[in-house]
Amino acid sequence: MDNPATLGALSTPDRLLAGFFQAVMPRTAGFNSLDYGQMADGTLLGTEMLMFIGGGSAGTAGGIKVTTFVLLFFVIFAEVRGEADVTAFGRRIDPRAIRQALTVALLALGAVVVSTLVILQLSDVATEDALFEVVSAFATVGLSTGITADLPAAAHLVLALLMFVGRLGPITLVSALALRDHSRLHRLPEGRPLIG
Repeated sequence: MDNPATLGALSTPDRLLAGFFQAVMPRTAGFNSLDYGQMADGTLLGTEMLMFIGGGSAGTAGGIKVTTFVLLFFVIFAEVRGEADVTAFGRRIDPRAIRQALTVALLALGAVVVSTLVILQLSDVATEDALFEVVSAFATVGLSTGITADLPAAAHLVLALLMFVGRLGPITLVSALALRDHSRLHRLPEGRPLIG
């Protein structure tokens, strides 16, 4: 709040309004009333998390969707408590939905990490700026720290491909996983790999 380039120059009511606006817009719209290039690294990281999660599942927002994120929270909560079933709001969650949520989240995280590494190899931008651009592209938000024009053409192609994957990828992947029902005629022996 003491950054004169962002909230520091505003009055208290304007700070509240700008803070609310900046917290809602990364979910889908991509509008900004403050310069993201002037924001602190912690603010950028918080915005990246909002963009990565995105909006509601039935909407046009990008990201992995709020439902997927909340479902993963309930999975962790059930595992920490040692419960065999994942429950939420008085209902037991279907294991297929859990696998779908894990698949979407891990593939999205992998796409963001790989794309960030590629952008870092193709340009000399800071890691936090590259990560912000990549998450914004994946979540189809449209926010930028102002480095997009300075990136080489190959990095622009990576961002464009990531926008395409981010727009169609999670929706198509979840639809394909939901429609695909492959059952084996046999079950393999159970294995217990060491975790952690």
